[in-house]
Amino acid sequence: MIDHAHDLASVRDATERLLTAVGKLDNASVTKSSRLPGWSRGHVLAHLARNADALVNVLEGRPMYVSGEARDADIERDAPRLLDAQLADVRESAARFQDVGAAPADWSRTVELRNGVTDSASRVPFRRWVEVELHHVDLGIGYELEDLPAEFTERETDFLAARFTGHPDVPPTRLTDGTRAWSTGREADAPEVTVTGPPADLLGWLAGRREGTALTAEGGALPALPPL
Repeated sequence: MIDHAHDLASVRDATERLLTAVGKLDNASVTKSSRLPGWSRGHVLAHLARNADALVNVLEGRPMYVSGEARDADIERDAPRLLDAQLADVRESAARFQDVGAAPADWSRTVELRNGVTDSASRVPFRRWVEVELHHVDLGIGYELEDLPAEFTERETDFLAARFTGHPDVPPTRLTDGTRAWSTGREADAPEVTVTGPPADLLGWLAGRREGTALTAEGGALPALPPL
């Protein structure tokens, strides 16, 4: 069972780690390229702020974004801001998300995200945790996949393995970090490929943050994963 209150606390802690790290930058550093193609660090911070507001919309029953074009335009508008403005926006939008999360609500209800995707309201705090943790890594300021909380790494690996389960372009695959194991890809009686590696590298590969060079594949080549 999803513990949304636990996840809200985890989001708060992750946000504080990010704000503390970003607060050590300067205005010039915010304009530098992030690890996401075509995005500066300012783009990543702007996206984090607007995503918090978008998830407030989700929890309050409104469309997540007015449109994909409006989402992209908002990020482009906010990306060039100075560091202090970026920090204030991330902090204030995060507080709005926490306020909505603290309000009495039916957390078992179904909510709608982007592109017609639906989920339980109780999973929205974890989705926000994913945004904060992975985009902290994407900033390229010293926070790496190895620094992610172990609980987060395991749960996000669970989520991404499930996301690729049944995908026709992914062969039946067993994933393992030597302790835990997951199945993903097309349905089959047995896996075609077994992929083994450290937890951070498995997550990085599944999340499109690493190419999988630290992973070993037995039974075939390392599968090419479709974009998330």
